[in-house]
Amino acid sequence: MLYTRVSSKMNHDSQMTLKSYLALITVSTITIIIVAVALVFGYSLQKAYLEGISKRGLELARVIAHDEKVINAVNVSNSGRYSSLEEHIETLRRQTDASYIVVVNQHAIRLSHPNADLVGKTFIGDDIYPSLTKGVDFTSVASGSLGEAIRNFTPIKDNNIVIGAISVGYLSQTTSELIYQHLQEAGLLMVFVYLLGVIIAVILIAKLKRTFLSFEPEEIVQRFKEHELILDSIRDGIVAIDHEQNITAINSMALEWLTMNVVSPSQVIKKPLSEQSQSLSHFVLEAKGQITQNRFHLGKLEFMATLYPIKSTKGDVGYVIVFFPDHGEKSLEQELTATKNYADLLRAKTHEYSNRLNVLSGMLQAERYSDAIEFLQQESDGDQAALRRIIRTIENSAVAGLIFAKHSKARDLQVEMLLESDCQLGQYPASTNDALVTLVGNLIDNALLAAWSNRQQVPPFVKLYISDRNAHIMIQIEDSGAGVDEKLESRILDFGVSSKHNTEQHGIGLYLVKKIVDQYHGSLDWERSETDTTVFSIYLDKRALTR
Repeated sequence: MLYTRVSSKMNHDSQMTLKSYLALITVSTITIIIVAVALVFGYSLQKAYLEGISKRGLELARVIAHDEKVINAVNVSNSGRYSSLEEHIETLRRQTDASYIVVVNQHAIRLSHPNADLVGKTFIGDDIYPSLTKGVDFTSVASGSLGEAIRNFTPIKDNNIVIGAISVGYLSQTTSELIYQHLQEAGLLMVFVYLLGVIIAVILIAKLKRTFLSFEPEEIVQRFKEHELILDSIRDGIVAIDHEQNITAINSMALEWLTMNVVSPSQVIKKPLSEQSQSLSHFVLEAKGQITQNRFHLGKLEFMATLYPIKSTKGDVGYVIVFFPDHGEKSLEQELTATKNYADLLRAKTHEYSNRLNVLSGMLQAERYSDAIEFLQQESDGDQAALRRIIRTIENSAVAGLIFAKHSKARDLQVEMLLESDCQLGQYPASTNDALVTLVGNLIDNALLAAWSNRQQVPPFVKLYISDRNAHIMIQIEDSGAGVDEKLESRILDFGVSSKHNTEQHGIGLYLVKKIVDQYHGSLDWERSETDTTVFSIYLDKRALTR
């Protein structure tokens, strides 16, 4: 045990904890998002800023191009006389954020420049000629006498004739400094958002750890498995339900008592408690958030149930129901008596068939073969007629074999069993056949015993009708029994509830029938006919059966 604990601890320490894992994922995610946003934002800011500079430079150049003083000076320069705009243009430049403003004549000779020594010299760069020759606005990034710059050109026109051009430039170094300044401000905002995201993530992780009671995911899974094993090892039935009475957990013993293990736990979880036991559902309604004890019956067994409310800060969220059989001396005595009666019944049946075999053996030994054949013929004539009728109407071999077996049982009970002449049932997949056999078999058994129990009042009989001619499979069984006790009508489909007192009946048949009908979204009804017979009717959608 010590080795196991140490090994477990070493493995646990070598693994990343939930807190570290979530912190790593959160910080990594926030970092990736912030970096991606910063890159996109930086690119968008730079692009927008450069587009803004270009647009602003062109607008400034167009305004200067319409200045009368500039137009006159350019015309003078084009005529071969000296003309300088240096002082005028520099005055305008100082009022803007442009790095330089250069005015040239039609021969690309400078009339202004921030460097006075370059006035009168040819403009450096061929990117000015689209404005001089074609008269179009133009923007480029190129190097000139002052260095690399964003250069915006616009023509100077006089009477719609291009006489010169203006270049408004923004040095790249200055522009980069301005963009960097804006990016620095945006970077501070990104850092603040990043720190805020990390703080929020830390708070959420701490909250998550408290919610998980500081357990790691592996520990939670391990504890869940341990609790499941503990629940299944308890010999009492345990069911947990939520505030809407939907089952959230059930152990194997409760599943066995409530459903006889007909369904799996996954088919019960999230289903209403009332589908398994109306009595327990009523107990929950009566508990009203208090610990409550009550008794209820499953079949012939009496159970003691204790309801424990599950409470939280938000109020009651459900119940844990613990129940166990309340065995008394009387119930054990009744069970022993029932077992003894069943054994006596088996002995009587064995004795009856032994007598028939002895009669047949005696006839054969006395070489009275004709009498033996006649004796066998009497025994089989009824069976052969029934078999031919079943084969003629029921193509489904599984159901046909079942009906023939039940016909033999009816003959032993001296109950007349009738198969309607217009019955019809085709072949279906094996799973569908199993469901049909369970439905038909349990309904016939119930009908035979009901008719046999009421034989003193009415000659016992059972009628069976089964058809799949339409979109539905219809199963209808009528018996001459006394019907369902009014006290049991609301619970007759619950597990363990039976209106029969025969030792072979434990209230399982109709429960199984109801489960299968619900599984295939069919309907189950029963009624008392005008001739005082009980009629059970089942309708199943053939599409649901063959899916």
